Amino acid sequence: MAAVSMTHVFRRDRVGIVSLAVVGFFVLLAVTAPLITALYGKNPTEHYGQNETGLLSPEGLPVLPNGGISAEHWFGIEPGLGRDVLAQLLHGIRTSLLIAFASAAVVAVIGVVVGVTAGYLSGLVDRAFTFVCNVLLAFPALLFLLTLGPVVQTRFVGHDESEPAWMQFTVLILVFSAFGWVPLAMVLRTVVRSLREREFVEAARALGASRRHIVFRELLPNVWAPVLVHITLAVPAIVTTEAALSFLGVGINEPIPDWGRMISRGSEVFYDDPTYMVFPGVSLLVFVLAFNLLGDAVRDALDPHTVR
Repeated sequence: MAAVSMTHVFRRDRVGIVSLAVVGFFVLLAVTAPLITALYGKNPTEHYGQNETGLLSPEGLPVLPNGGISAEHWFGIEPGLGRDVLAQLLHGIRTSLLIAFASAAVVAVIGVVVGVTAGYLSGLVDRAFTFVCNVLLAFPALLFLLTLGPVVQTRFVGHDESEPAWMQFTVLILVFSAFGWVPLAMVLRTVVRSLREREFVEAARALGASRRHIVFRELLPNVWAPVLVHITLAVPAIVTTEAALSFLGVGINEPIPDWGRMISRGSEVFYDDPTYMVFPGVSLLVFVLAFNLLGDAVRDALDPHTVR
């Protein structure tokens, strides 16, 4: 009944429906990016402006107006290297969503396990949980992200080698997960501490139910709502943080397409070619806004007392 009620409330939320459609559109683009670029006839790494004459000026700027937009390059070409903007944009979506969804999945697993355990067992486990959470919340996560990239590069990669893509993705996912689980676990700890005193849990104990049964059959089915809300709000936060790191030069490196690095490059040539910055900037804005609105809609649908 709760799931049906939530679906009914969500369907009445026009902003939520539109946001869901926009998010679904971006996810579809990310999944089908290789197919789209294959049909389009361009790839995100080839330097078209340098390989073909008449596309870039001697200063490295697109010759055609509006960033080189043409029938061959629908969104124009990148200043300097001359890569296709549309191909980079589509594959940049894959980069951002892969990191965001993978990090959110790890955060959800760790947050559920730790939060439910601390909330149910209480005592020494709960005190240890509180201490660890306070330490992680006080830790400068952004500073850690800024310094970890160069450390990994010098420690595990040779001087003449570039950091492999899997290592870049893994480092970001692990760091986002290491700090991201704390807010979710703290919420679930509070929820579980409330649920364990409810009548249905007391009845299960009275019937001789094991801890395993109480946790998996009585508690976990009642904590999925805050987990869902947390994920829908965490994904856009991770996308923006990853883009900010790439903008600062410590996120995803070349030649992997990335929105943050595209925006960084666009800021460097904005005076001469403002068009290049528009596409990744608007795409990031629309995606993050839609996902945040979707998270608000999900939260409202799950809370029957919310009045919009």
